[in-house]
Amino acid sequence: MVTYTKRDIVRTVADKMDVPLNQAEPWVESVIESLRDKMMAADPTCRIELRNFGVFEVKETKAKPKARNPKTNEVIYVPAHRKTHFKPSKKLKKFLKKPLSEVKGDD
Repeated sequence: MVTYTKRDIVRTVADKMDVPLNQAEPWVESVIESLRDKMMAADPTCRIELRNFGVFEVKETKAKPKARNPKTNEVIYVPAHRKTHFKPSKKLKKFLKKPLSEVKGDD
């Protein structure tokens, strides 16, 4: 599995925009920070829609009064909280559904 970091994204943006890394880094940082701030300010839910990429959502979960700790079998209470969810765009979803043999170029 390949893991990409923020630095990798900065490199990609710098290459696409034909600018030095130190100029592209604040742009990427600003976008990530803006998304994070909007999600953290959700009261209690929010939806961030990025066309041709996908939708980020902050959703509420229900409280679970009779959840079970699988390690100890102890019954515990899990309070209601929020969680994030990502739904890919049609274009991205269509690409991800392609058989791996098509994507990798095997045959």
